[in-house]
Amino acid sequence: MPADQLSLTFAALADPTRRSILTRLAEGEATVNELAEPFPVSLPAISRHLKVLERAGLIVRSREAQWRPSRLQADPLDDAVEWMQSRKRTWEGRMDRLEAHLRRTGEQDE
Repeated sequence: MPADQLSLTFAALADPTRRSILTRLAEGEATVNELAEPFPVSLPAISRHLKVLERAGLIVRSREAQWRPSRLQADPLDDAVEWMQSRKRTWEGRMDRLEAHLRRTGEQDE
């Protein structure tokens, strides 16, 4: 996954409103009005959030007559999780080596 795509994904996820929108879209597609309902912001503000999510590849917007329903696109999330898991494995390996080292040096001090 290119680093710039990962940056787009994490930047989009940095906003709590956008995370809430993604949570809602995980239940199924929704229109801008449906997505805006729980938020105390304007429809244009929600549309801007949707554009950020769409640019990051986290949602897909279609056109059905006058409606533009949005739906979740999970691939970028999967890529972000994969990246985080590889970092986690790296740090867990380092912590395991540190623990082993500390045990060896602690045994030598006794």
